[in-house]
Amino acid sequence: MDRYEKHIFVCINERPADNPKGCCSTKHSMKIFQKFRSEISARDLKGKVCATKSGCLASCETGPNIVIYPEGVWYNNVTEKDVPEIIDEHIIKGNIVDRLKRSPS
Repeated sequence: MDRYEKHIFVCINERPADNPKGCCSTKHSMKIFQKFRSEISARDLKGKVCATKSGCLASCETGPNIVIYPEGVWYNNVTEKDVPEIIDEHIIKGNIVDRLKRSPS
């Protein structure tokens, strides 16, 4: 099997409710992951694009976070509604979705 053209990692990390950093899990990251998987299937991108659950991406306060390789582009504050745009713009057209891109620290 060849390597994927794009690999999307979705943080689904879960922290205790009282953790000051928060976590992606409480911000519906599992639904975001599932939305990526369904969009990949619906657009016949299986085998070319893969979405994988990820542990902590260490940006909890700006989650839900995703990172897309091979570019290494990080997106934060992602919602389910953002997934089709990320697929259309980044995955298919190769354009970064600037409004969601993580700002350099």
